[in-house]
Amino acid sequence: MATLSKRRARTALLFSVIMTIGIYLLPLGGLIAYPLVLLSTLAHELGHGIAAMMVGCSFEQFVLYSDGSGAALTAGNPGRMARAFISAGGLLGPAVAAYGCFMAGRNGRAARSALVAVATMLAVALVMVIRNAFGWVFVAGVAAGCLYCGTRARRDTAQLVVLFVGIQLALSVFSRSDYLFTSVAITASGNGPSDVARMADALFLPYWVWGLVCGGFSVWVLWKGLQAFLRDTA
Repeated sequence: MATLSKRRARTALLFSVIMTIGIYLLPLGGLIAYPLVLLSTLAHELGHGIAAMMVGCSFEQFVLYSDGSGAALTAGNPGRMARAFISAGGLLGPAVAAYGCFMAGRNGRAARSALVAVATMLAVALVMVIRNAFGWVFVAGVAAGCLYCGTRARRDTAQLVVLFVGIQLALSVFSRSDYLFTSVAITASGNGPSDVARMADALFLPYWVWGLVCGGFSVWVLWKGLQAFLRDTA
């Protein structure tokens, strides 16, 4: 039974990769991938909020825009290191979330539990911090989908969903890596300092150095997650 479960996990990962390649080969692949871009933005902005709460600040609100941009507002009186940590939280959010997907995707039961946990977290976010209509509709849809897959779908289906999302979040680390090397964040609400620019302001060294640090750490997290998945399903 254990061998069968491990084989299913690797098969689910393979199907996730094939599905991802298929999306970008289709004529309307960009349109199909659009919700996946929003998903990476969601992970990014929630990363800021969670990081803020970890250092004793509050997560006040989060907005998600139809162009794929977003913004998280936190409150508190953090020191320089804490401010940098909050900024880095968004940059590392997709990679950390992908790591969690690879860990949960090792078996069907864990995948279903993870989906229910994510649905619960997003439901709390809907009530507490999401403050625009587009963001509310998208996050509500994601929460409903996670809840359905976590409670009604077969275990192998839940496993496939979790690993597919993990692959998308992992790819977003690379496809949106240009944000690591810009000092300006362009969003639907206007332009402002980028996360790496905020890190440079809070600490020292140029912003692009912190882009390299965050990018390198993200790749390391992804590698460790994939390595653990392959090792535990061998």
